[in-house]
Amino acid sequence: MFKEFRKTDFAETSIGQGTHVEGKLVSDGAIRIEGEFRGEIACKGDVIVGEHGTARAGILANDLTVAGKVYGDIDVKGRLTITASRQLHGNVLAPTILIQDGGVYNGNCRMERQTEPQSRPAQEGDSSQHSHSQAKENAGKEKSRQAG
Repeated sequence: MFKEFRKTDFAETSIGQGTHVEGKLVSDGAIRIEGEFRGEIACKGDVIVGEHGTARAGILANDLTVAGKVYGDIDVKGRLTITASRQLHGNVLAPTILIQDGGVYNGNCRMERQTEPQSRPAQEGDSSQHSHSQAKENAGKEKSRQAG
């Protein structure tokens, strides 16, 4: 039903299984973690923590797919996906969250969408504004007629 790895065919930066990395990782492209990473990740692309991967890090990314284990606070601009039988422990800020059956999430979550543009101010000749004013006027006349 769900494709487990939606956009995972290509990662510009990869931390392979059996590799342990510590520090701050900054990338414009996609990152895939199959080993262990500790520190901070700031990625303009997507981050995938693979089935064998563990990230003990704060993560800022476009989209994040957790198919392994993540311990840390998350801020994603797009979608956070936690696959079946995988884990995320930390606070999350994301507009869209998908947790597949069996996925584990422990932490606080805040969902914020981009603010929509404010509606344009009503023009003087705007028909909806005119009909609204006319409806108010008719209601007032009806009340006057009933009262007197």
